[in-house]
Amino acid sequence: MKNDNMKNQYRINEQIRVREVRIVGEDGSTVVPTRQALDMARDQGVDLVEISPNANPPVCRLIDYSKFLYQQKKRQKEMKAKQVKVEVKEIRFGPQTDEHDYQFKLKHAKEFLEEGNKVRAYVFFRGRSILFKEQGEVLLLRFANDLEEYGKVEHMPSLEGKKMFLYLAPKKAGVAKKSQQARDREASIAEAKEAEKQQAGQATPSNGGLFANAKISADALKKLTESED
Repeated sequence: MKNDNMKNQYRINEQIRVREVRIVGEDGSTVVPTRQALDMARDQGVDLVEISPNANPPVCRLIDYSKFLYQQKKRQKEMKAKQVKVEVKEIRFGPQTDEHDYQFKLKHAKEFLEEGNKVRAYVFFRGRSILFKEQGEVLLLRFANDLEEYGKVEHMPSLEGKKMFLYLAPKKAGVAKKSQQARDREASIAEAKEAEKQQAGQATPSNGGLFANAKISADALKKLTESED
């Protein structure tokens, strides 16, 4: 049935009833009357196969029709084999996510993106922890920044019910190379973290985990992550 469907996709020989056609081959292309193209096919012992009927004039090839169908089937199989199924991998953070857990999940996110998958990271707020949604946004922006060499932000952090989501898509395959903007951004973040440590020495955090240490403002990190755009 599939072979019959493919055969019906193309017109050949006397089925081609336009005034002239463009013949394409290894030596280039040329426009000739359809009758002349049919004579050329007959002299070479092949078929006149219309491969682009919507072109003006229609594009044809001089080739054995069975061989042409075989080439088309082979090309379709190769294209199907090259298609990569993109999956969406989830990374979950909680209000008490500590640095060790953060680095562990960051490592997995890098692997997911390198494999060509998308990443959906989210912070889940339980009960009164929703009061710390600003810190959740900071955490996700830090996550996006740490992954900038591997993925690009598709959707900035947004709160949906008790979850704040961040969506990342993989960058094109290749060796990750830091741009000058990336190096400048890392330097800015390092300075901000140094200032954070100095302030942390004068105050005791009221909540454990990453949220207790997230002193960098969400607006500041947004500017850093958006500067690349």
